[in-house]
Amino acid sequence: MTPPPLMPINAHGGEWARYEAALYDVFVRDIIRHDLRFRGIQVNARRIPEHERKWACFWHMISEGSVEDDRIPDMRRCERLSQVRWIIENADAVEVIDIWEQTREREKNWVLWYEEFYLVVLAHRSGYYLLKTAFCTDRDHQVRKFRKERDAYYAGGG
Repeated sequence: MTPPPLMPINAHGGEWARYEAALYDVFVRDIIRHDLRFRGIQVNARRIPEHERKWACFWHMISEGSVEDDRIPDMRRCERLSQVRWIIENADAVEVIDIWEQTREREKNWVLWYEEFYLVVLAHRSGYYLLKTAFCTDRDHQVRKFRKERDAYYAGGG
């Protein structure tokens, strides 16, 4: 099983507006309108606060930054947006997707880590999962941190 191909900006003429529209179309198709499930349970996305009439979750998956209105597009995140649905739906079937439960403060999340490079975070909610974000783990300290977290989870019988 292989993931969908990357979506580079140059496939859209290198024009950000066209690329952003294509990315949002993928987000709507794969996340909002698709019956997306992880382990049989519905996966939803956060809509509010919308920015430029696009859902909050979309912005978190294609950009980075701590201030909502000042987030900066991350081309690596953008290129991989079409892989989010595939990772969620195939997490238990694909060997190169590591899965573990993570606790951040009082929130429990499932972490899906594809090839130790692209990470998808699903938060536990009552009766569903909330797709929080997806991002590349391309910094050495990030990889070490997530390996340690994953390995501790598996060592504990997870």
